[in-house]
Amino acid sequence: MADLFEKFRKDKGSLGQYQEKAHGYFAFPRLEGDISNRMIFRGKERVIWSLNNYLGLANHPEVRKADAEAAAQYGLAYPMGARMMSGNSVHHEKLEQDLAAFVSKDDAFLLNYGYQGMASIVDSLCSRRDVVVYDAESHACIMDGLRMISSHRYVFKHNDIEDFEKQMVRATKLTEASGGGILVITEGVFGMAGDQGKLKEICALKSKYEFKLLVDDAHGFGTMGATGAGVGEEQGCQDDIDVYFSTFAKSMASIGGFVAGTKEVISYMRYNLRSQIYAKALPMPIVIGNMKRLELLKNEPGLREKLWTNVRSLQSKLTANGFDIGKTDSPVSPVYMHGGVAEASNLIVDMRENYNIFCSIVIYPVIPKGHIILRLIPTSVHTEQDITETIEAFKAVKHKLDHKLYPAELPNMS
Repeated sequence: MADLFEKFRKDKGSLGQYQEKAHGYFAFPRLEGDISNRMIFRGKERVIWSLNNYLGLANHPEVRKADAEAAAQYGLAYPMGARMMSGNSVHHEKLEQDLAAFVSKDDAFLLNYGYQGMASIVDSLCSRRDVVVYDAESHACIMDGLRMISSHRYVFKHNDIEDFEKQMVRATKLTEASGGGILVITEGVFGMAGDQGKLKEICALKSKYEFKLLVDDAHGFGTMGATGAGVGEEQGCQDDIDVYFSTFAKSMASIGGFVAGTKEVISYMRYNLRSQIYAKALPMPIVIGNMKRLELLKNEPGLREKLWTNVRSLQSKLTANGFDIGKTDSPVSPVYMHGGVAEASNLIVDMRENYNIFCSIVIYPVIPKGHIILRLIPTSVHTEQDITETIEAFKAVKHKLDHKLYPAELPNMS
């Protein structure tokens, strides 16, 4: 009989293989100080581009006040138990009503975490007779939801409407035989590349194919659309989205999420989402804090306007200096470069230690060998000075990368 844990000594996983040199620096870094555009990393102040604090609400004085007052009044334990059993409150229900109204849906249901919520949503909506058609670059929470179900599934090439139709033809034939339905899943904004999903084009095909549409709008909620209600509002197709999902972890800079749709669908989820039925309800300070965040998101458009001022400034300066930012049409700002894992790692060390710029890096095995993505997340609290310093740093490290001035060995920064 084998030792169950023996495999962990031989294979630490695709990312874990780098842990001895990466831990505490590239992986699990510790950012300290108030959440803002500049924070402390390893004892020095850096410009931070790695936080999904789009509207600057994480450290907004009204948010801090609401969080503190709710914690003082209720503590972190209240309400005790799962929502269904003993963990419901008027505040939970009020937040759901406000969210539903904001995204133009009949009803909404709170989720403890966006990731577990989305996985459970996919599981609850689909039976073995149904078919799922989904975008190839869907987030991991969607993919994990798909792993839980026994439904047939077809993947279409990212944002490729022609291939989407090919998969819809296959799905339609299968459901005609099985008697099931079709669920289409895509995203409002794809968090890695920053491009919007083809929601309007997909919705237009409802007249040709019979399906329901589930949209993960984690990065679109609060940042996109005339009022911040998301990519459906931005593209003028919100009414055709059957199930709308978002998390509080991005523009709301908080914990939790929600799903919205018709009263019939949300009522079903309220009684069938296993990740919520068997989990403790969101603590009251989190709920009340999210109510304040939603209020500011709706009533302070200047926060979103400042975000987009910074987005346009950063992205235009990157392209003007010859950097490839792909097809992003959202605040997510990827910068594409070429180089090996060792070169990319040394580039990040150089950027953090010598230029005081902290951004996330994506390399192999997450993306193909030889490719590098530096991912910048602008927020409303960034300044033009932050952008200027960042552009200068990027120009310097890109020159070194192109001229092969970085070592071919991995740095040990643990």
